[in-house]
Amino acid sequence: MANYLDSLNPAQKQAVLQKDGPMIIIAGAGSGKTRVLTYRIAHLMNSGVDAFNILSLTFTNKAAREMKERIAAVVGASEAKNLWMGTFHSVFARILRAEADKLGFPSNFTIYDTQDSVRLITAIIKEMGLDKDRYKPKQVLSRISSFKNSLITVRAYFNNSDLQEADLMASRPKVGDIYREYVDRCFKSGAMDFDDLLLRTNEVLAKFPDVLAKYQDRFRYILVDEYQDTNHSQYLIVRALADRFQNICVVGDDSQSIYSFRGANIQNILSFQKDYPDVKTFKLEQNYRSTKNIVNAANSVIEKNKTKLDKEVWTSNDDGESIKVMCTVSDGEEGRFVAQSIFDNKMNMQLKNDQFAVLYRTNSQSRAMEDALRKKSIDYKIYGGISFYQRKEIKDILSYLRLLINPNDEEALKRVINYPARGIGATTIDKLTIAANHYKKSIFEILKHLDKVDLKINAGTRTKLQNFLNMILRLQIEAQTKNAFDIADTVIKETRLVKDLESDGTPEAVSKVENVQELLNGIKDFITDKTEEGNDASLTAYLEEVALYTDLDADKKDDKPKVSLMSIHQSKGLEYPYVYIVGLEENLFPSAMSMNTRSELEEERRLFYVALTRAEKVAYLTYTKTRYRWGKLIDCEPSRFLEEIDERFLEYMTPKAPIGATNRFIDAGLFDDAPKKIRFQKPIQRKRAEKEQAKKTTFTPPKNLKKVSQTSSGGNLFDDKITVGNIVEHNRFGKGEVIKLEGAGANKKAEIQFGTAGKKNLLLKFANLKVIG
Repeated sequence: MANYLDSLNPAQKQAVLQKDGPMIIIAGAGSGKTRVLTYRIAHLMNSGVDAFNILSLTFTNKAAREMKERIAAVVGASEAKNLWMGTFHSVFARILRAEADKLGFPSNFTIYDTQDSVRLITAIIKEMGLDKDRYKPKQVLSRISSFKNSLITVRAYFNNSDLQEADLMASRPKVGDIYREYVDRCFKSGAMDFDDLLLRTNEVLAKFPDVLAKYQDRFRYILVDEYQDTNHSQYLIVRALADRFQNICVVGDDSQSIYSFRGANIQNILSFQKDYPDVKTFKLEQNYRSTKNIVNAANSVIEKNKTKLDKEVWTSNDDGESIKVMCTVSDGEEGRFVAQSIFDNKMNMQLKNDQFAVLYRTNSQSRAMEDALRKKSIDYKIYGGISFYQRKEIKDILSYLRLLINPNDEEALKRVINYPARGIGATTIDKLTIAANHYKKSIFEILKHLDKVDLKINAGTRTKLQNFLNMILRLQIEAQTKNAFDIADTVIKETRLVKDLESDGTPEAVSKVENVQELLNGIKDFITDKTEEGNDASLTAYLEEVALYTDLDADKKDDKPKVSLMSIHQSKGLEYPYVYIVGLEENLFPSAMSMNTRSELEEERRLFYVALTRAEKVAYLTYTKTRYRWGKLIDCEPSRFLEEIDERFLEYMTPKAPIGATNRFIDAGLFDDAPKKIRFQKPIQRKRAEKEQAKKTTFTPPKNLKKVSQTSSGGNLFDDKITVGNIVEHNRFGKGEVIKLEGAGANKKAEIQFGTAGKKNLLLKFANLKVIG
């Protein structure tokens, strides 16, 4: 039964064999912490500890299931079933079921999910006659959640003048009253929300010493995984339960603490040795996952953090390939590079899609990656989320656009008639649907003839319907003269959709606004590509292309290997042979919203460390010189994290861009011994110069290429100056070779093989090509 110990290295074995007393296992990335935690539990059981006396807390049900299966393989399935193992919430819900009567709750209390809580708070706000725009239900719920996770009860809130003052300054002085009413209504309904499972466990352990003693005696050995991600409420429960026997083992890595926005407190792991002076510390520093280059590069970055535990992660794996750094001209080009690189690696190395992952800081970045992968016919999945075009805020905008093209599209109309909220309720929509069915007309036709239809609606509702109709009719007229981007931008402003999202004030709302911005970027790319190719760039053509994309996504229900696309937060605990970390630019990664304090910046650095250590064999880091934001092209600066990596471990696929403070308005080379007239660059000249420099690195002409003399400096070239074999330059795609010409005059097209952009068919009168060879 003890042969499982033979698979452990010396450091792992020491941690497994340590039986009693407080202990902390500092587990570096890829060091086998799950194996140690699993075998430690199995060894306790083999050493005579009753499974009923062991409590193991994890952060996901999946982790708990996998650990229990591994333990069962060692000690047997029957004994493994007796373990108290699961997530914090599942284990504490189990305790509360047994002890709920002491708090006045029934043992079969209901657990409210987020939607239940939002609906209840919405009702309370309405009943209290409060301004729903000032008291956004989701925002109020988020505030209440933060209170509960910090053990701020209703009584504590009203005893804390600082909290009340903060809500008063935010023009929400009734938050405390809503909190009190929400707690009372949950109690009357015999319900607890997700946060109550922690708060009420703390309450029952604090109020009833006999209950605390019972569970202290029950849980003589406690193990906590991912301890760096615990919040204050979880920390207090664990301390209370472990206080009697102090046989507590926590496992974690301060370098992977990335969930402060959820309330996680890194001080819990940093201060563990102070909480338990007799603690034994074990360090798992050998990385089994990644190559030496990846491990050493990650170490060179994370060492810049000042707040950390002392450890030195190492590996005996091969050196592996250098980490590849790629600079592209734009975010669209970045997506095309990633797709082409995955395609090339698959072909050259005989790899499958599921050996690749693309990681990004914000979910909105998936759009460019999705578009590029689709065009390369590479299957992918959005990990832990949904496809970009399936997100609610994106479908809402697309529904508005669909309605402008086809006002009889009832699904689109039903989706947006009351979003953003304009006081048109479900009852009114039902009446419209009944009328439409009766008269055999579309709902839109009913709206156009409200004065002729007996709907039995009041004057106020009739006015709201008329206002909605007038807005759509007005936008339809504008859509006839505006391109897809301009009309989409107009729709977003006219409907005040973004303002509605922003007013929510939650982290999810920020992500949704970024997604709306990214949709506009995609429409801008669509128009540019289609215009240059001489194809239809209308709103109808755009909606058709998007519809085909989403239909294709909907059909992919098979088990084919797929490239994984996910945010870095979602990647924690996963690993892939090939990893692409995209968008390494200042204000994107690190995020502009996470650079106000050293602690915020250090969490961003830990997030980058997590991203890099997901890679087993090869890692790519990409950044762009320009990126669309709200349809406007902005200049980007490389992320400071690129500069922090020791250059010994890097390979720049394009010349390294300068990082740090530079004077962008004047050329330092102008200053020499000979007096010269100083020429200042205007911003537009600077931008053009930077783009010209970037293009020089995106294409390498084939050897023995036919050379021709330079003919033109640009312009509308649709005459005989461009011939097959020319090297030309494009303001977006960089340098390429003309491989085919067709058509004549204003309809003349060129097929051009660009560097990372691949083949493009461009209409010469729009392309503005420059012949350079």
